[in-house]
Amino acid sequence: MSDVKKVVLAYSGGLDTSVIVKWLQEEYNCEVVTFTADIGQGEEVEPARAKAEALGVKEIYIDDLREEYARDFVFPMFRANTIYEGEYLLGTSIARPLIAKRLIEIANETGADTISHGATGKGNDQVRFELGAYALKPGINVIAPWREWDLNSRDKLMEYCETHNIPVEMKRGKKSPFSMDANLLHISYEGGNLGRSLVRS
Repeated sequence: MSDVKKVVLAYSGGLDTSVIVKWLQEEYNCEVVTFTADIGQGEEVEPARAKAEALGVKEIYIDDLREEYARDFVFPMFRANTIYEGEYLLGTSIARPLIAKRLIEIANETGADTISHGATGKGNDQVRFELGAYALKPGINVIAPWREWDLNSRDKLMEYCETHNIPVEMKRGKKSPFSMDANLLHISYEGGNLGRSLVRS
């Protein structure tokens, strides 16, 4: 994919996707458009704009998708009684096709030839993002950095940030035992010995 000109990146503003912005700019010498989906994660949304601007991104999309997420994804999921293994609500999973849909719409609006995401190789999110995108635009290029780069640890990502002056919170020392993914429906917690979701009340 050496002919990549413009990429729309699903951008959270976190460590991984902030590194991806700079990595795409350097590895592919391309323009990067960021897209942050507001699906109810709250205060995480607006700081993503400042981070993208600091990385030199000129086109920044932050879209409020909460109503569409609830109406067209969450409610149909509940009507279908879609609960994994009888207890796990798919609040994070069900948002991925919506994000993929908007990635393609933005690619069409901006003339981008490629989309990108920060899903790692150990989960199903790559499949959710990419099959959703291919269903809507079969010829779209997809860059999944976690399948290409050698930045395979948090320490390597942090070193990359320091080397490239990427503005992320530099937390050294004891690592949090879990990560969180919040949205309008629930919060997913994931970690070494922990993998569950909690419904928001």
